[in-house]
Amino acid sequence: METVTNKTLEKLKYDLVRSGLVPYETIEQAEEIAQAQNVNIGQVLINSGAITEDAIIKFLESKLHIPSVNLEDYTLDKNCLKYINFSDARKYKIIPLFKIEDTLTVAMADPLDLFAIDKVIETAECSIEPVISTEASILKKIDEYYKTDITVGEIFTSEEAEGFDWREELHSEDLSDNHMQKIIRSILKQAIIEHVHEVNFQKENEALSVNFKKNGEIIPRGEIPNVLSASFVSKLKSLAELDPSVSEVPQLGKLAFKVDDIAVIASVSTFPTIMGERIFLKIYMPPKKLAEIVTSEKNMQIINNAIAESGIILVCGAPLSGKTHVIYSLLLEMAARNKNKNIMTLESLAKYNLDGVNQCELNENVNFNMDKASRFIEFQSPDVIYLEGVKTKEIFDYFASLVYDNKTVVMEFLANNMEELRKKMAFSDFETLKSLISCMVFIHSKDSIEVFDKDTVQKYLA
Repeated sequence: METVTNKTLEKLKYDLVRSGLVPYETIEQAEEIAQAQNVNIGQVLINSGAITEDAIIKFLESKLHIPSVNLEDYTLDKNCLKYINFSDARKYKIIPLFKIEDTLTVAMADPLDLFAIDKVIETAECSIEPVISTEASILKKIDEYYKTDITVGEIFTSEEAEGFDWREELHSEDLSDNHMQKIIRSILKQAIIEHVHEVNFQKENEALSVNFKKNGEIIPRGEIPNVLSASFVSKLKSLAELDPSVSEVPQLGKLAFKVDDIAVIASVSTFPTIMGERIFLKIYMPPKKLAEIVTSEKNMQIINNAIAESGIILVCGAPLSGKTHVIYSLLLEMAARNKNKNIMTLESLAKYNLDGVNQCELNENVNFNMDKASRFIEFQSPDVIYLEGVKTKEIFDYFASLVYDNKTVVMEFLANNMEELRKKMAFSDFETLKSLISCMVFIHSKDSIEVFDKDTVQKYLA
């Protein structure tokens, strides 16, 4: 995995100290966290609240004598998108703004990344004039403007969806370089049409089989011929920012695409088997407002009370019931209610960028696992913590104990139904957890969600 850096801030980090903007000890701690999480040091400083994005931008502007631009309400010249492709834009956190004569003005989060500038000069075949902008605003504009690179399809009607078959794209006479991308796009489009959230690809009979998984059942959806399978896998890995040349070890990446102008994320997991590499996609729909999911005023009041106090908010349901979807909506609600709260997550993969939430991806490649995260996260002084998939009793108990320090902990718990939940919670390992639950959300289906207050949970699980 390529190390994430910000060359500009790496070079000027001690100037931040000399300017009195950040203490030296904070820089040292930020470097350690940046290395562990494989993010750039600037993002760590911003996420921890050590310095604001605006302060960093003004600092860089004065030091480098490079102007800054606020992209929030900025309209880009779409004709300039052809000079920088989507993959390079995402990789280098760079986006073209406008071109005058032979000079292309680009917004960069890292204006001293000479390799990125050389790469753009090489592909655009013109001079580059950088301006500074925040990484978050650049990524937001990339997702907004580069629709053609990550689009599953145009808006489709129910009539169009009824007869859709991704294999028509497979058998088309398209000889362009984007043919593999169009095949990927068509498979994802069919999955969305069929309300499927899991897709896997694996070698079978000298071909790459395409399988959908729905309600626990594997549904074959055709094959990609062996002559095309290597190109297909390579393109899919590249789009997910994985290494196409690696197949001997597992990799985990993220694929972004759009349906009906709605951004959708899929995690992409590769795993070596004796039959060849198996690739698994899990599709996540964007989070809705919590009030759209929990429509009962009484249930919303229970959640509001839990948000306002310390305790454990437990979100339960079967696999693929939508636990992550509900949790993300809950975190967005918390962030919107109190912008001064430090809300943090520990996840294997961040499915969506949540405004006002400091999301952290675990990274086994650099030994940054849940155990290590649990030992460091308290130094970030979080008010709210979301944990994805806690597996050990020790970590479970540790995060439960944070409630005694006036923290709110959001956890997910796997249970197919309420009776199974009661049986699991009957084990002595969960005694401490049960006593600290301030609210429980049980997802029976996307149209059936129950919310329990503290007293009801204690009685039910007793």
